[in-house]
Amino acid sequence: MAKNVRKKPKKQKKPLNPKAKKALTALLALAFTALVSLVIVCTYLIIYMVSYVNGEAKIDIADYKENQAQTTIVYAYNSNDEAVELTRLHGEQNRVWTSIDEIPANLQNAYIALEDKRFEKHDGVDWIRTVKAVITFGKAGGGSTLTQQLIKNLTGENGKTVSRKFYEILNALNLEKNASKATILEAYMNTVYMSHGCYGVKTTAEKYFGKDLSELNIAECASIAAITQNPSTNDPLLHPEANRKRQLTCLRNMLKEGYISQEEYDEAVAYEMVFTNSENYVKKDSSDDSSNASNAAATEIQSYYVDYVIQSVINDLVSQCGYTKSQASKLIYNGGLRIYSAVDTGIQAQLEDVYVNKVTMPAYNKNVPDAQSAMTIMDYNGRILGMVGGIGEKTENRGLNRATTPRQPGSSIKPISIYSPAIEEKYVTWSTKVQNYGVAHYYPDGGTGPVNYGNDPGSPDSYVTVQHALCVSYNTVPAQLLKQMGVELSYKYATEKFKLTYLNESDKNMSSLAVGGASKGVTTVQMAAAFAAFGNGGKYYEPYCYYKVTNANGTKIYLQHQESEGEQILSPDTADVMNKLLQTVVTDAAHMATGRNYGISGFETFAKTGTTSDDKDRWFVGGTPYYVAAVWYGCDMPKQLSAYVSGSPSGKIFDEVMTRIHKGLTAKPFDTHSNLLMSATYCTQSGFLASESCTSTATGWYTKSNLPGHCTSCAAASSVQEPVQEGETVTTPASQTPETPAASDDNSSDTPPATASPDNLPPAE
Repeated sequence: MAKNVRKKPKKQKKPLNPKAKKALTALLALAFTALVSLVIVCTYLIIYMVSYVNGEAKIDIADYKENQAQTTIVYAYNSNDEAVELTRLHGEQNRVWTSIDEIPANLQNAYIALEDKRFEKHDGVDWIRTVKAVITFGKAGGGSTLTQQLIKNLTGENGKTVSRKFYEILNALNLEKNASKATILEAYMNTVYMSHGCYGVKTTAEKYFGKDLSELNIAECASIAAITQNPSTNDPLLHPEANRKRQLTCLRNMLKEGYISQEEYDEAVAYEMVFTNSENYVKKDSSDDSSNASNAAATEIQSYYVDYVIQSVINDLVSQCGYTKSQASKLIYNGGLRIYSAVDTGIQAQLEDVYVNKVTMPAYNKNVPDAQSAMTIMDYNGRILGMVGGIGEKTENRGLNRATTPRQPGSSIKPISIYSPAIEEKYVTWSTKVQNYGVAHYYPDGGTGPVNYGNDPGSPDSYVTVQHALCVSYNTVPAQLLKQMGVELSYKYATEKFKLTYLNESDKNMSSLAVGGASKGVTTVQMAAAFAAFGNGGKYYEPYCYYKVTNANGTKIYLQHQESEGEQILSPDTADVMNKLLQTVVTDAAHMATGRNYGISGFETFAKTGTTSDDKDRWFVGGTPYYVAAVWYGCDMPKQLSAYVSGSPSGKIFDEVMTRIHKGLTAKPFDTHSNLLMSATYCTQSGFLASESCTSTATGWYTKSNLPGHCTSCAAASSVQEPVQEGETVTTPASQTPETPAASDDNSSDTPPATASPDNLPPAE
């Protein structure tokens, strides 16, 4: 009989007390709320991420490109009228933006192989590398793609925060939605920092190899890519071993990825690297147009001409575009401007050969080792063709430029302030006789002055022609003419017409205007521009050193030289007469003309010498039918030169440089700009047009509207010779004698040296 088994009763659960039930309910509600919130947040985040990634572009590469600090390039035009690179200007960032088409494929592939081998396949983020980097805490290498690195380069954000990395990823994904791989790669290769202030691959190639991008081989491309990971450590100039190690890694990756063949790999590995600091590195000749000034950018000492261009552009940006000086300077060094200079590279090279390299420097004197000089050469329409502001090697940029530093002009001012206004206003002609004697109350004590060279005061009974006085540089005659014209008229011509802007109210006096003892002085640029009027028919052209200034791609023009007809400051006939007068400064050997040794062989030459009152400055200003030039010679700390220097050092420099730049040019006369110009025979005794009875005659040049009368003072003057038109033969008696004994050389000195010996004569400079 079955035994009855009693089942154990189930333990009954105690019902939750009300408080516990309430807590559990709250907890479940909180968990549910949190879950819902998380879902909402995640949904929102996903929507936000999708919207962010697929929305409008958050990074505008074109805008960043426009605002990136970029290197300015200064160009010059070659003989084929092609713009060739002259030099580079930059601040802390040396960058020249280069299109992807100009970047060699080998260099592009080197970066991809070394930094982001799946660049062409990913959408901005390489998730495989990113996960590896997270799991290994970066020990497996960085997870950033080239696109992500570009984001860092453009934004400057490189912090190690979750939010920064989050937005870096989003921006990278967004950028790839809105820009092509080529655009991204171009931007990256133009913004990556490569040490030594170089940003981007173009300036990097120039810095490390002295080459243009197009000239790089595979080994060099790999070496450049190798710098990127750690520019300070992998710098090939400072750490070639470290660069080599990373370069080999790059080459192996390029081989593995199929970018190069085994043969190319072997050749690249075996290639002996030649960096710009290597002993066997040969710098390109910057005068070679094909070089594109490849290694000229960073630290090269620029020419005085470039210094002048920079300062001129700054000044014009301020005056014409409303920039402050600080803004203008920043734009030049960081704005990626393209400045098209007006320099003639051939003329500039000859100038620098004579001045900087001291090749055949004619003015060197061991007794004046601190002697300096400056020279500016222009054409007759205001274009500055060449400029040098010192003798010897130039050691700094934008330092003292003596070509633009005012110095007292001495007698070189006389054609500007005295002779041209006197002829223009019809006070005198070529042959007018003027008293060779000083004016009363010239000196503070009331004494008569000025005096001529050798302390010669002249005589109340001595009269010389204008031509004679000009060619031997008398001081007395300009003073007499200034007395007749008045100081105001002379000053107006010098400052308003000829634009000698450093003259001021204190220069309205005999000393400044008659003999060039100005308070500040003039510059070689000003003097060349002023004297150009004597060769171009009386026009003043504002000197210019550049044609235009644009942004990097040429879409915006900041400044542009406007061609002009010039300002007519003298009548063409006065200008032509002055041209003829100034030619006698180099041709009138009978009168011992001050510039007689410095005419350019085979070419008509006009000129004026100048020596200051204390013989601390020597000038030679003149021109040929091709060029006009001004030369200054002296010391930065002024000293009397006559004790050390004979002749005219400035004239010697003029002759040397101008002779060089005229080689190969066809000889031609100066153009005649006026149909009123005419030649005529005059009596040297009276200065009037000669009669048959005049026994001492010469030929002068006049304007039909300002002819002297006929000589009636010579014995038995019965008839007169009619003026001879230009081009006709003028018959002059065989016996011609100068009006006065031959004069010594130029000296504007109010108080010349007490002793005058052949060794310390200024011109026959």
